Amino acid sequence: MKKTLLLFLSAIAGFNLSAQINMDDSTAQVVGYWSIDDTQSFDVSYEKYRIQNGDTSARDIMKYVVDITIKDSTANSYTIEWFYRDYSSESSNPIVQKLTKLSENLSVLIKTNEYGTILEVINWEEVRDYVQKSTQTLKEELKDMPTGEQIVAQMMATYTTKEAIESNAIKDAQQFYTFHGGAYTLHEEIAAKMQFMNNYGGAPFETDVTLSLDEIDEESSYGIIRMVQEVNSVQLTDATYEYLKKMGTLGNQLPPRNEFPALTNNIWTTTRFHAGSGWTTYTVETKVVEAEGISNIEERVIQIQ
Repeated sequence: MKKTLLLFLSAIAGFNLSAQINMDDSTAQVVGYWSIDDTQSFDVSYEKYRIQNGDTSARDIMKYVVDITIKDSTANSYTIEWFYRDYSSESSNPIVQKLTKLSENLSVLIKTNEYGTILEVINWEEVRDYVQKSTQTLKEELKDMPTGEQIVAQMMATYTTKEAIESNAIKDAQQFYTFHGGAYTLHEEIAAKMQFMNNYGGAPFETDVTLSLDEIDEESSYGIIRMVQEVNSVQLTDATYEYLKKMGTLGNQLPPRNEFPALTNNIWTTTRFHAGSGWTTYTVETKVVEAEGISNIEERVIQIQ
């Protein structure tokens, strides 16, 4: 059975908040039952690679630890610190190794509603200034590289404004809290159309979203939810083409629009949550962008220590 996302989100209002899993009607909800100073540490890995003709190349892996602490709690909100530390990388690319260290010891304060849905980044100016300071050294180190200045500029674009930080710089937190604030029924598929951020600066992309609660266990108080997002291929291809045309990246090699290869962007997210506390204990997100048989893949895994 399918429902609209609007009904799914509004259903949380009528849920009994004292029991997040109800085996009588096979339902579950994801709500943060957190107290001030509650802390959990998580291992995070982010892997990026390309597959072409069955061969894997351009593989980069970044790993780090994030300490998540509840700093404040009110009747309708939480203030949560994400503290990033212990970065390491597995890459033969020296630029990737340098970029990996930029967020070492960075503290991001995120505000959620009472259910754990992200509302905003509170200290976005501090985050911006911290990264700007970190990139000054990187900028000097890359000054003799042909693309060094461009790399730094792209990095800083992610942290320039509050909107940019909330859209692009906290993707791990967005993944972590994806299902918070929702009420779900076992094996009931929820389908909706949503908006997906356009990093080229234009209108958001239309995205088909389906999600379902695949498993619940009342005894151990956990549930598993899966979601698939499929970005509108025509809109994505149009935006990519216009961006390449504007930037002149391909010069005279850019083909006419009707000969430009179609792009697809699909994202799979699977999350295991502890219903008794509202903590996400494991989540993996895989993003695959394809064109002409070439797949660019990004995968982020967040796991409780």
